[in-house]
Amino acid sequence: MTTNNGTGGVLWAGRWGFVLAATGSAVGLGNIWKFPYMTGEYGGGAFVLVYLLCIAAIGVPLMMAEIAFGRRGRGSPVEAVKRVVAESGGGSAWSILGWMSMICGFMILSFYVVVAGWSLSYLWKAVSGGLNADSVEGMAAIFEDNNASPLNLGFWSTLVTLVTMLIVGKGVQEGIERSVRWMMPGMVVMLAILIGFGIFSGGFGQAVDFLFAFEFGQLSSEGLLAAMGHAFFTLSLAAGAIMAYGAYLPAGKSIARTTFTVAICDTLIALMAGLAIFPIIFANGMDPAGGPGLIFMSLPLAFAQMPMGTLLEIVFFVMLTMAALTSAISMIEATIAWLVESHGITRNRAAWSTGIVLWLVSTLAMLSFNLGADWTLGGRTFFDWLDYLTSRFLMPLGGLGLALLAGFALKDRLLRDELGLSWGGHALWLFMIRYVCPLAIVVIFIDALGIMTLEMATQWPWGLAALTLFVVIGEWLSPRLRRQPAH
Repeated sequence: MTTNNGTGGVLWAGRWGFVLAATGSAVGLGNIWKFPYMTGEYGGGAFVLVYLLCIAAIGVPLMMAEIAFGRRGRGSPVEAVKRVVAESGGGSAWSILGWMSMICGFMILSFYVVVAGWSLSYLWKAVSGGLNADSVEGMAAIFEDNNASPLNLGFWSTLVTLVTMLIVGKGVQEGIERSVRWMMPGMVVMLAILIGFGIFSGGFGQAVDFLFAFEFGQLSSEGLLAAMGHAFFTLSLAAGAIMAYGAYLPAGKSIARTTFTVAICDTLIALMAGLAIFPIIFANGMDPAGGPGLIFMSLPLAFAQMPMGTLLEIVFFVMLTMAALTSAISMIEATIAWLVESHGITRNRAAWSTGIVLWLVSTLAMLSFNLGADWTLGGRTFFDWLDYLTSRFLMPLGGLGLALLAGFALKDRLLRDELGLSWGGHALWLFMIRYVCPLAIVVIFIDALGIMTLEMATQWPWGLAALTLFVVIGEWLSPRLRRQPAH
């Protein structure tokens, strides 16, 4: 039976509050900034199809588990995992997964506010006429100048931190839920405006073909793994956000239906971003495989050549800023909830205390682009290390641990009660969380470490052999994990 420990009885006002907040967490800069350029780099429609399949096979089962942990434990990720494991009679060592999720979310936000600061600064430049270069090289120079001054870049990243803390400090319903109730619909409306313009831009037909023409010969093994990785990371899995938000989901609301709604909304917004951005790129004869600079370098140049380009540019960067904020408030929520729960301080005090630490760490990340550009370790700046450690280690390991905990260590009854699935639905979810999710995460992880070649990792005999091995080991390990003494 679900308790209200840790949340103080605070819940979302309704299921849609959770859906909008979780979708906002998932969308962020990842869908509007990263998804389009990855689609361009890895061959268009084939990448999109594999990405959608991975969302269904990896993202949805793992998100269901995270929401179930959060709602069952009714607390921050640290306390939620601890309570769920204790209820199942497991050992306390599993609580490290809650710590990993919370720390991972904080570390991601520490460099994410710098990227969000770029978006906010470009919004100002769009309004003030600061994006007036006439070549990609000129736009690249603007981007470099924007980062060269620690005072300039520090101002914008500090502003993102302040706005984030103002929102989360007001609480779950008054701060987070109220803000996403207008930011998420606003983002969709602005995307729709850009798509409407794209229909008459002359490049819309090319954009549709590019996104939905499934030519698998264009998808390399590297692109396949990139689609798997992006599907995992775009839903904010293993970063504390989804589990923290799940703690506020009212009892009786279907976790499966809620998860599918979030996944569908997240995917639709990613596809809308593609339909908004690629017509502009194609209409202006630009390369869709423009890489990370597609938004900050190529698009402003395209807007400058369009009728009403300045207005559309402002609309675009307002939308990008809102996307950045909805992700930022989700990634800090786990830390805020833990401070309130474990130290008994007010939410507002927890927000501003966390904000000070976040500002200090993010300042070091910001300096990686100017004064601290030469402060490297192993060839990586502080910003690079935050990105590398979270994306390559903490998120995959945390996701793998949560999948193994949900699939093998917990008693079947516990999550069956919480998920409320039919017998067939639960059996399918259990198979996916036990075998498919761990195998996919391991493939991503070994690719990141360079242990296995991309071709070897994606050949079907290797995949079939690995899945078979996972099933055999899992069936042997599952009853042994469940016989742990209660603590």
